[in-house]
Amino acid sequence: MSSGHGNKAIFAALGANLGIALVKLIAWALSGSASMLAEGIHSIADSANQFLLLIGGRQAKKAADEEHPFGHGRERYVYAFVVSIILFSVGGVFSLYEGIEKLQHPHELEVPWLPMIVLVIAIGLEGFSLRTALGEARPHKGTGSWVQFVRRAKAPELPVLLLEDTAALTGLVFAFFGVGLTWVTGNSLFDALGTVLIGALLILVAIVLGIETKSLLVGEGASSTDVAAIRSAITEGAEVESIIHMKTLYLGPDELLVGVKVALSGRMLLADVASSINAVEARIRAAVPVARVIYVEPDVYAAPDAVAPPTDAIILRAAD
Repeated sequence: MSSGHGNKAIFAALGANLGIALVKLIAWALSGSASMLAEGIHSIADSANQFLLLIGGRQAKKAADEEHPFGHGRERYVYAFVVSIILFSVGGVFSLYEGIEKLQHPHELEVPWLPMIVLVIAIGLEGFSLRTALGEARPHKGTGSWVQFVRRAKAPELPVLLLEDTAALTGLVFAFFGVGLTWVTGNSLFDALGTVLIGALLILVAIVLGIETKSLLVGEGASSTDVAAIRSAITEGAEVESIIHMKTLYLGPDELLVGVKVALSGRMLLADVASSINAVEARIRAAVPVARVIYVEPDVYAAPDAVAPPTDAIILRAAD
């Protein structure tokens, strides 16, 4: 998925979260609902996260330079990891603290109907944001499940948005029931419990995000499907006898590095070796377009128990 994909979902989520955050905080100020405060901070954190995703996409487009010869593609992973930290610290921990505080010092709701109206509107807006993210991600999901998509996607923006929007929608449901039960029973315990659940949910989502983006930051190789396609592309030509070893690494969501050592005939001339390498590279790019940086090392394969040729034979071959 290119850096341009997912921007529609990011802007949709950003617009929804900014508007929702303002309304939630107004409702909190008028009603004193802890759940509304937690949800307001949650929406602010989500808005900041969307800004960071946009910045990461912009930074990743910078051209390669002397200090970064392979470009800045991993900037998107860095900013996605920062998103998980913000979601944990600002959203999750604050909501958990606010919920525990309200459990210890209950506060009666003053205008209970207002947060209920705000929550219904927010659920509708978050549902729209989630639907947009699902629509953007569906062409990239393939036949796997959504869990597999989040775990295997190399571009971080859409998985982050999917997790954020799902957490936001679930948190709104928690807040709705917390405020609603407090309004019906007059017991502010439910409002506080709703806030605690929101905090626990955000921390859980932040941990999942952190684990997934950490794996991308450390460096992931190509999927088994792409590895098989690359191997097939290399060996389908007559010039390659076998693959000695191969390694892959994502330099960014849209750029895969392929390093491979191949066995060629020991009787090939240098010009033929160069032509064979060019053909191999062309087949790899055709099979897996994201493979943009390719290094092919030619070698003559020898079995572990093979007898080395005499030294003079090597000298004579070099002279030829």
